Amino acid sequence: YAAGAVNATSVKVGFMRTEYNDAVETLLACKEALEGFDTKLVGSLFADNESVYNGLPAENMLKLAVDTECDGFLIDTLTKDGRNLFDFLSEDILREMIIEGKQLGMSTALSGHLKMSDLDELARINPDIVGVRGAVCSKGERDSGVYWEAVAEFRKQVDLRKSGEIDVRSADWLNESDSGTSHQSDIDLSSGWQVIDGTDKTCAGILAALTRQIETDSKSFVEVIIPDVLNSYDVLVWAEKRDHKVLTQRKDKDSGVMRMLIQP
Repeated sequence: YAAGAVNATSVKVGFMRTEYNDAVETLLACKEALEGFDTKLVGSLFADNESVYNGLPAENMLKLAVDTECDGFLIDTLTKDGRNLFDFLSEDILREMIIEGKQLGMSTALSGHLKMSDLDELARINPDIVGVRGAVCSKGERDSGVYWEAVAEFRKQVDLRKSGEIDVRSADWLNESDSGTSHQSDIDLSSGWQVIDGTDKTCAGILAALTRQIETDSKSFVEVIIPDVLNSYDVLVWAEKRDHKVLTQRKDKDSGVMRMLIQP
């Protein structure tokens, strides 16, 4: 309640050695306390809960967030012995949790002793938020002060991956055609054409808008404008899981945005 009363953007509620049902009860009580406020509720579990502390496994995070109507979730670590998030949960597991969370409209965040050297993995997973501390402190030591040059370099490296200048996966999926149709002039547009501008949306917002559009009109082609390369991959995964067809995909050379044409 106090977080809502002071108009906090969000409040994180995390669990370590907690039974699942007790965690559900706690988060539901938090949700009730935040009614009438704009403060978002973020549930959190720790990647090292099970292996180090015999606690609630982090793999329960998505289900827990769904069961308690959280606005988002964070997966972090408690261990401070040099191990980080990827020592406890694989990239594949994290990737699946993040994409499913986005498809449900949740904000997604990862943290846990993350370093510059983890950026390729983080870019492929593509959470909405990455939490760092030591990585942007002087000499990489979390007990030192935040070092503005380190912050600037971290941001620069993130942006290079968002733009595609640093390719973190095979470039095959960025080919103009994913399914054999490479030119819009070859496409029969008699069914209609809708445009979704996602340049001011989060990835979850883009996926939600696509879902609503196709549920409303399953005949029209949908062109979606996506602000960066990393979110484009999420849209491809979304389309594949729902058996939609990505007809064309291209990057605008001037603005850097991605454009995809999808046939439901």
